Amino acid sequence: MEAAIITTYRCNCKCVMCNIWRSPTTPAEEFEPRILEKLPELDFANITGGEPFLREDIGEIVRILKTKARRIVISTNGYFTEKIISLVKESGDIGIRISIEGLPAANDELRGIKDGFDHGLRTLLELQRLGLKDIGFGITVSDRNARDMLELYQLARAMNVEFATAVIHNSYYFHKEDNVIREKEAVIECFEELIKELLRTNKLKNWFRAYFNYGLINYIRGNPRLLPCGAGENMFFLDPWGEIRPCNGLDEATPETSMGNLNEQSFEEVWNSARASLLKEKVRDCKKNCWMIGTASPAMKKHLAKPLNWVIKHKLKLLFRID
Repeated sequence: MEAAIITTYRCNCKCVMCNIWRSPTTPAEEFEPRILEKLPELDFANITGGEPFLREDIGEIVRILKTKARRIVISTNGYFTEKIISLVKESGDIGIRISIEGLPAANDELRGIKDGFDHGLRTLLELQRLGLKDIGFGITVSDRNARDMLELYQLARAMNVEFATAVIHNSYYFHKEDNVIREKEAVIECFEELIKELLRTNKLKNWFRAYFNYGLINYIRGNPRLLPCGAGENMFFLDPWGEIRPCNGLDEATPETSMGNLNEQSFEEVWNSARASLLKEKVRDCKKNCWMIGTASPAMKKHLAKPLNWVIKHKLKLLFRID
C-alpha cells in the first residue's frame, strides 16, 4: 500500500496553477506526528503539502514514517536549503523531489517566488554533494512551460538525477477550477519528444516513465484513463486535519469524502468502515480520469502487463525505426 501524507496547506510559493497558499491551514490545526504511528506498513510514502518544510516538526514526521514505510520521498519547492540539508543529514536514506516549473524566468513566474529556481537548484546540488541518491526534480506542465520541460530533462540527465512530470489539474486540493491547456497539440508534441528521449535510454525505470507520460498525453486529450484507478484501495491520502481520503482529485473536501479521521479512530477502523466502502465504490465509478503519479504509479504496478506490453512495443518501434 502507498500513501501521500499532506502535512500542511501552508506554502511560501504563490503558484499560478495552485491556490493552496490562499487557503492555508494553521500549525495548531495540523495533525500531530504521533498519529502516524497508527498507519499500517507501507511500501511507499510521499510527504507533501503545501510546503512540508514549513512544519517545524518535519523531522519527527520523517522519523515515525521511517518505521512504517519502506521508501519515503519528500516533495518540496526546495527553497529552505539549510533545513532540507539538515534533515537529510539526520535522516539519511530518504528521497527528495524539488518542484521546478521551468528555466529561471518561467519557474519564478509560475511559482510566484523570487529566485525560486536558484534556491531549488542550489538545494539539489547540495544534496548531490552529500551523496544522497534518491533526488530529482519535477515539473507541472502547462502551455507556459512545455518547451522548458525538455530542457529540464536534459539538465536532469546531465546531473544524473530523477525527473518527474505532471500536468495541470483541477480539484479541491489545488483550489482551482480554471486550469486548462489551450495549445494541446504543442504540449503533446513536447511530451512525445520526451517519451522518445526516455525510451532511448538504457534505464528500465525511464521506459515506464515513458508510459506514464503517454498517460499524460491521453489525459490532455480528454480520453479515459489507461488503467483503472485504485485510489482508496491500494493508496490513500492523509490530509493536514488527519482525514483519510481516497485521493486528492475530488471536487470537494467534505466529511462525505473522508473515510474517517486518524485523530479519532485506528487506521483499521477507518479503512474498514462503511464510509470507506462507499468511497471506494465512488472511485470505481469516477469519470474524472485523472492521471497523477500518486494514483497512476500503484495502478501501473498492479496492472503491469499493459504498461510492459506498451514499453516492449515502443522500444521495438524505436529500435527498428518504425513510425
